Amino acid sequence: MIKAVFMDYTGTMVREDEPYTRELVKYFITHSDLKDPGEVLGAVWSRVKELESASFGENFILNDEKVDRILEYCCAEYGLSGDLAYMHETWRKIWVYAPLYDDVKPFFERIDKPVYIISNDDLKYLEESMKIKELHPAGIISAETVRACKPHRSIFEKALETAGVSPCEAVHIGDSMTSDAEPAMKLGITPVYLDRKGNAAVRVPEGITVIRTLDEYDLPPVSGM
Repeated sequence: MIKAVFMDYTGTMVREDEPYTRELVKYFITHSDLKDPGEVLGAVWSRVKELESASFGENFILNDEKVDRILEYCCAEYGLSGDLAYMHETWRKIWVYAPLYDDVKPFFERIDKPVYIISNDDLKYLEESMKIKELHPAGIISAETVRACKPHRSIFEKALETAGVSPCEAVHIGDSMTSDAEPAMKLGITPVYLDRKGNAAVRVPEGITVIRTLDEYDLPPVSGM
């Protein structure tokens, strides 16, 4: 019987293509050698993943420091110039003000089990975002809680501990196969891959449920009912 729902934040609950992201990308294009939105997103995202992979244990850093390092890297590699403080503040606004997808609040309202957020974002920004959006998760497990980023197993283990459930009693919903669905499945958590964009290039291993919106998903029925 499912007793808890774990949910990713960025791309699952909140939109990635939103006004502050577009503002930041436009600033990069105007003030660097990167002249295409795809180039900007590719360069920044690859650096984000590198820093997240190295951010562990004694080497763990919060997202504000990651942003500073990314901006410094882009200055050196892509000739980024301009107001770095403005760029950093715009980045903070993305974490807090990115709007919810339309199906998120209805999902919270109809699911009769506690929903926990699992995210690599910093706790204070996640809490501020939830307050602004008037959403009330049962708990938030951020990377700083365990000093490790997804897909490291420790963040999922902490979620199980926080919810007080075993892996077979939890569902995890996320929009990344490598950071959400696959690591959840390795721990025995029921994995649900939220493919909002219909990404045909993603290989879906057996045992992972695929949905296009949260409206498509409901908790499995209790055995014997």
